[in-house]
Amino acid sequence: MNAPDLIDKPYAVSERIAPLVRRVLARNPSPFTYTGTQTYIVGDAAEVAVIDPGPADDEHIEAILHAVGSARVVAIACTHTHRDHSPAAAPLKARTGAPIIGCAALTLDDDGPRADAAFDADYRPDRVLADGETISGDGWTLEAVATPGHTSNHLCFALVETGAVFTGDHVMGWSTSVVSPPDGDMTAYLESLSKLYERQQDTIYFPAHGPAVEKPRQLVRGMIGHRRQRERQILKQIAAGHQSIGQMVPLMYKGVDERLWPAAGRSVLAHLIDLERRSLVKREEEDWTLVAPNS
Repeated sequence: MNAPDLIDKPYAVSERIAPLVRRVLARNPSPFTYTGTQTYIVGDAAEVAVIDPGPADDEHIEAILHAVGSARVVAIACTHTHRDHSPAAAPLKARTGAPIIGCAALTLDDDGPRADAAFDADYRPDRVLADGETISGDGWTLEAVATPGHTSNHLCFALVETGAVFTGDHVMGWSTSVVSPPDGDMTAYLESLSKLYERQQDTIYFPAHGPAVEKPRQLVRGMIGHRRQRERQILKQIAAGHQSIGQMVPLMYKGVDERLWPAAGRSVLAHLIDLERRSLVKREEEDWTLVAPNS
């Protein structure tokens, strides 16, 4: 989760990164957003879609509008409603008249440590996409792929014509996704990873933060393995007598910036809840114990 050197990034500039795809980078870098939120513009002709419009930052919104130019925005599509992803949707709609289409509205009081991950209370979609539903324009089609886990309302968008997938925060090449209860759900997250792994037609991922993923199934397989390794590590910690999250995190995340330990603790909690559902651990106030076989 370490942030890169934030030097000479192409903020507020439209970059061609793939067929039918341009990128505009928002100036909101952080240890959780890497160099910032990447807004994607899909389409090269008279109609385009804007994916993850990002924070409601005037510079970023103007850069998106400049990139769109004379084209008509037919959809403003949000992968989820954390406030580094969706707040610019409303002002873009006001400027372009385009509908907000994509994930469902979701507003919770997040008791996790990530200020940047608070939910966007003002998000109002005109149309919510179910898994497999599509939106289309001149020369392009986006298919919604439901991927709950990071948030319960998370969607990815598959660009049918090219095999690209816009993965939001679900899959990123530079970092694992934070899964923070109560809305973040490790069981759902792992199921969503498996769902993407089974999609053999996908050729490249464009996350909302960080570089493109050019070997997507290989990365997803590694991410599933990493999460299974984490749960084995948690079980070993409990067996060794380290039964609270506060005891586990410093041992499990040695070498990680301590400022990120609270977020790491949320992912550990998500793992523990998943293990509890599978009857492998049980909770006793702040402590967790192993469940004996056949008990």
